[in-house]
Amino acid sequence: MRIAMSLSDRIPPGCPRSVNNQLHDHGQTHEFNSFMSQPIDSRQLRAFASLARTGSFTLAARELSLTQSAVSHSMRALETEIGCRLLDKIGKRVVLTEAGEGFLVHVQRILEEMALARAEIDQLGKWGQSRLRIGASTTACQYVLPSVLREFQKSFARCAISIEPGDTPDAIDGLRERRIDLAVNLEPRAGEPLEFRPLFTDELVFMTAPEHPWARTRRVDRAEIPRQNYILYGKRSYTSEMIERYFRADDVVLHSTMDLGNMEAIKELVKLGLGISILARWCARQELENGTLVALALGRRKLKRRWGVLYSRGRRLSLAEERFITLCERAGEALVGDDR
Repeated sequence: MRIAMSLSDRIPPGCPRSVNNQLHDHGQTHEFNSFMSQPIDSRQLRAFASLARTGSFTLAARELSLTQSAVSHSMRALETEIGCRLLDKIGKRVVLTEAGEGFLVHVQRILEEMALARAEIDQLGKWGQSRLRIGASTTACQYVLPSVLREFQKSFARCAISIEPGDTPDAIDGLRERRIDLAVNLEPRAGEPLEFRPLFTDELVFMTAPEHPWARTRRVDRAEIPRQNYILYGKRSYTSEMIERYFRADDVVLHSTMDLGNMEAIKELVKLGLGISILARWCARQELENGTLVALALGRRKLKRRWGVLYSRGRRLSLAEERFITLCERAGEALVGDDR
């Protein structure tokens, strides 16, 4: 590894600064600066650190699995590149000059950073050892991710997973700011610099309590739609925008008494008869089966959404990420399979 250091960095305290002036006097400044701009070999730094620790060319050579002459040559080359003497020999022992002591502080810091970088890269390179930062809507967190993560950890048990809840606009921000790697959300608007891997398509319907007049007659009174109280998912979400556009096309404005971001809370309030909601059937499958909620079509026109996995355009996915997406596809098929 070659490490670039500026001229001021490469002349440690104690080295004569006049060396540059002397070269300037001889018209050699450009040649000197060109030579000094060459990067230092990391092997020279390791040899220098080993010599500083052992105080012996013999011991340093043994520690580095090199010949003594190779270590000696490396130190001569390093001193030439630095431009001053870093080592002195007193008897059989090698000691650092004042400049060498100053230089050692920087060398140790560089070697520590290199060791840390290598350890982190090595950790990521091992099978099953990585990280996966997921963004997902609260609905996906509750209904999609549990089965996905259970299966995912069978293959990548040592993968560190973090989940950042948020609707599609939040996920887009997270991907743009590189806080997350993948997002399980609705399809974004056209023009976003993102890849979209489709998972499944669902349909939004009215959800009412069994005692509601619409539920008893199994028929939606079109004139009554704007007069109902609605308990809807967060206004900032894509789903809320889709619902608003859908009814605006019929010149209908919904009266929303409550705006919540929790699907379970919405369903419980609807069961109590406090309002109507607009949800996908798969979000209330259990309630529909046991009869505590009733689903009714919005109208002749269907309101459908596309769910998928988002990630930055052009980014090559890891094996773990590809596996995660495959599991999301299977989970999506299981969720909406009976609703088609």
